[in-house]
Amino acid sequence: MRIISFNANGIRSAASKGFFDWLQRQQADVTCIQETKAQEDQLDDPVFRPEGHHCFYKDATTKKGYSGVAIYARREPDEVRSGLGWAPFDDEGRYIEARFGNLSVVSFYIPSGSSGDLRQGFKFEVMEWLRPVLDEWLHSGRDYVLCGDWNIVRSALDIRNWKSNQKNSGCLPDERDWLNAMCMAGQAGDACWVDAYRQLNPEGEDYTWWSNRGAARANNVGWRIDYQLVTPALRARLKSCAIEREHRFSDHAPFVVDYHP
Repeated sequence: MRIISFNANGIRSAASKGFFDWLQRQQADVTCIQETKAQEDQLDDPVFRPEGHHCFYKDATTKKGYSGVAIYARREPDEVRSGLGWAPFDDEGRYIEARFGNLSVVSFYIPSGSSGDLRQGFKFEVMEWLRPVLDEWLHSGRDYVLCGDWNIVRSALDIRNWKSNQKNSGCLPDERDWLNAMCMAGQAGDACWVDAYRQLNPEGEDYTWWSNRGAARANNVGWRIDYQLVTPALRARLKSCAIEREHRFSDHAPFVVDYHP
């Protein structure tokens, strides 16, 4: 099983850069996209309905051309969900989930706080509200793969300029503590989410996002903020992963994970 997560920073822009040609070559079972930055009625070109895929979109309703998530699946899901019950989050088009038997694959787009205090405050609200939702999923007995742009790094291994970013959104201690608490078992050995990349690359220093400013990508001055977090039962099924840097479809790189059957 192959699952891809990709922040397109505009699905129409990514399409013009060859993303869908690349995607067809990947033969992925499920592809999760974030920041579609489009309304579904703007995506009537066949390129946005790639052959052999079932396509599902959740658009932002509060601001057109903003945020938005999607899932492309080769097998038709048993069910697709696109709301978690909190309008401020749902209406920005930040969650869609496809269910296949006991497996749920989620495309998440966690807010960025880099534009200022107002959005950083909203990001913290989202984190507080989302934590019990994720805890419930973790203990539900279902297998989950949470794909997406979380806009948070976990450690110094996940960002080139660690010290200089300590006061910047995405690297704030409270943000890192929140994400790491979910990915690290407590003293009692409680279940935790498994960071697929970190499980497969314990000392890896690879990135999935680079600023468009300067020559950040060329110099690999990046951040790892795109994840696949999986429930513990899927840990043993993690086979390999790759960050697709060769092609520049957006300021993020697709993150590909292969799972054992």
